[in-house]
Amino acid sequence: MTTTTKRRRVGIAGALVGAASAGVAAAALAKRYAVGRIRLRPDTEASEPFGELRGREHTLITSDGKALHVEIDGPERKHPAEDEDPPLTVVFCHGYCLSMESWHYQRKDLRESHRLVLWDQRSHGRSQRASAEECTIDRLGDDLAEVIAAFVPGPCVLVGHSMGGMTIMALADRHPHLFGDKIRAVALLATSAGKLAELTLGLPAVLSKVVHKVAPATVSMLGKRGSLIDRTRNAGSDIAFLITRYVGFGDSKNVSPTVVDFAESMIRATPTQVVADFYPALMNHDKLSALHVLDAVPTAILVGDRDWLTPPDHSKAIAAALPKAQLTEVPDTSHLIQLERPGIVNDALRDLLKRVEL
Repeated sequence: MTTTTKRRRVGIAGALVGAASAGVAAAALAKRYAVGRIRLRPDTEASEPFGELRGREHTLITSDGKALHVEIDGPERKHPAEDEDPPLTVVFCHGYCLSMESWHYQRKDLRESHRLVLWDQRSHGRSQRASAEECTIDRLGDDLAEVIAAFVPGPCVLVGHSMGGMTIMALADRHPHLFGDKIRAVALLATSAGKLAELTLGLPAVLSKVVHKVAPATVSMLGKRGSLIDRTRNAGSDIAFLITRYVGFGDSKNVSPTVVDFAESMIRATPTQVVADFYPALMNHDKLSALHVLDAVPTAILVGDRDWLTPPDHSKAIAAALPKAQLTEVPDTSHLIQLERPGIVNDALRDLLKRVEL
């Protein structure tokens, strides 16, 4: 190889590296510019006390030995009369990679008028980590049954978002006798009765198939390197902010940057290993045959029309199995509906509670 040829190749390599570096720098600059523009918008929620609402804290040790963090909020009668009926309780079940804090707006709206029970699902929030084998939707249903037995003295209404809705479906499958007398109504937000492995995630069909094909192995690999990955996740980043905004809130231009940061902080607090442990359970979830149990009680179903994680078709399938249910498809709304459209969700919950309290 001549000296001239070597110099030419070195020059080409240098140009390629330079171009690649310029591309990375340009992408980073574009990312910072995008995040900067978003954060410069008026933020009506900047002073909202996210994560600061607290109730009476309890720990429930489940039948398989896991410690669940539970909080009871709202008015509590100190010395109820012997002939006084127990109050109606609203039980909130949060979604995948979130915590009880995701119900901030609903808790804030209802805590003055209703007794509330909020809990962190196993391996989430302040509840104890469980092994991969113990991270199943059926086990979550059993956990919910034990929460109800321990902290709900009278009738209750169940509210579930995403995986929390699946938890309620698992409860219906495994403990159907609770629905009707104990459980008086159900609200299902942005959830699915099954076939999550068929989601397009807003991607073209061909690309979606590729993503689903490689996702299980990729998630498993990430789980095995969870502690290393978590060290980088804990710092937070502009990329995490943009991903949370896009996946959790769609392309809404009205969502508060503070709300996005709040949601991202919950997701970031969920260990990578936990994300990997629950992933197979979510993909294999199938409770369509158990939905008929919910038909015994008033059921409200809410979904955003731009939800890519649990699309409207999944809520419509639930509604088709529950002829008496009320389905609300919220325009210009994505997956984190209780944070993106709290007013609509709160109104729907109050309407549901009125139906029970009549």
